[in-house]
Amino acid sequence: MASGDFEDDAEATVTMEEYIESMDAEELEADLVLGGDEGDECTYPKGYMKRQAIFSCITCTPEGNAGVCTACCLTCHDGHELLELWTKRNFRCDCGNSKFGTLACKLLPGKDVENPENSYNHNFKGLYCSCDKPYPDPNGEDHGEMIQCCICEDWFHEEHLAPKPSDGVSSQIPRDEEGVPVYEDFICQNCSPVCSFLTLYPEKLWIAAKVDSNGSANASSDTTETNQTPTATEALQPENSTEAEKSVLRGCSEKLADSEPFPAAGCAIATGLTSCPEFEKKPLFVTKNWRNMLCKCEKCLEMYSERKVSYLLDAEDTIAEYENKAKEKRTEKLEKQEGEALDHFNNLDHVTKVELSHGIKDFKEGFRSLLESVGTSRAITSEDVEEMFSKLKNKRKRME
Repeated sequence: MASGDFEDDAEATVTMEEYIESMDAEELEADLVLGGDEGDECTYPKGYMKRQAIFSCITCTPEGNAGVCTACCLTCHDGHELLELWTKRNFRCDCGNSKFGTLACKLLPGKDVENPENSYNHNFKGLYCSCDKPYPDPNGEDHGEMIQCCICEDWFHEEHLAPKPSDGVSSQIPRDEEGVPVYEDFICQNCSPVCSFLTLYPEKLWIAAKVDSNGSANASSDTTETNQTPTATEALQPENSTEAEKSVLRGCSEKLADSEPFPAAGCAIATGLTSCPEFEKKPLFVTKNWRNMLCKCEKCLEMYSERKVSYLLDAEDTIAEYENKAKEKRTEKLEKQEGEALDHFNNLDHVTKVELSHGIKDFKEGFRSLLESVGTSRAITSEDVEEMFSKLKNKRKRME
């Protein structure tokens, strides 16, 4: 038998530090996805929440036309086939409404028949991207990285971002020379017409990408010659742009020279709002803090409302803000747990405190003895740990 056979049969080993780090990382990842929601209460009374974790129950609604909150996922749909949809904006928990037939919500029965403002897509059926395939692909096909559209919130494979893949031209994620993505948000080709007003903004809002027929894409640098690669403003201008619209872009560029948000009193793109040209469907990438650069004048606010994208001005709509709040909740939770443990210890009587202190001391000595006996020759096994606790238990019995 080869020595490699023993290595294959051996249990995977990790250090104590690695184990603790992995547990902390898993807990943090769960908190970021759930937004710090402990799953204690149904979120239905909170109405259409700006952003929350949503799950689709395939067992109850195989047609994929309903979503439930974390609490209902854990309580009402325990043991069901569930899809984790990460987060959805402006969503109200559907659990127990008319879409679930006779199944009532265990946490909050008597909900409205439906939530008309909820929005559903094929993600609720477990399908993603323009290829309409599940993730992961059961056929084992690797389509590469997936990114989320900040408008429709669907997920797309990088290789499927181009409007017409058959053209042999790939529209890829803009990256720097080291391959690191250089954009903050992505808008898919189907949603880009709704956001066509963004093309009236200057190049500070965009990351220009050079794309060739081989599918390679790199972020344009400031040193790129104009006669070789157009600037972001030129690249995103519709071919039928009027001189007035081009003038707006130039004026907008000057106002954004200091990267400050537009004042509410004036509007740098107002002349183009009433006659915004038709926009060819194509994926768009926007740069860091682009939402802060959006105009907030009365006309633009009205336009955002008409196009149902007013949430772009709300900082709480972003995934980054959602995760920041989750981290804050996690910190508060850990501090509360630590405080509760200390309060509990302080409220113990003197005898119990002494016994607890001796127990901790015995555990530390037992664990130190275990480490010394094993040394660096082999890894600690479950049998070693069981033997340590058995010795501690016998020691306690002898003291009683």
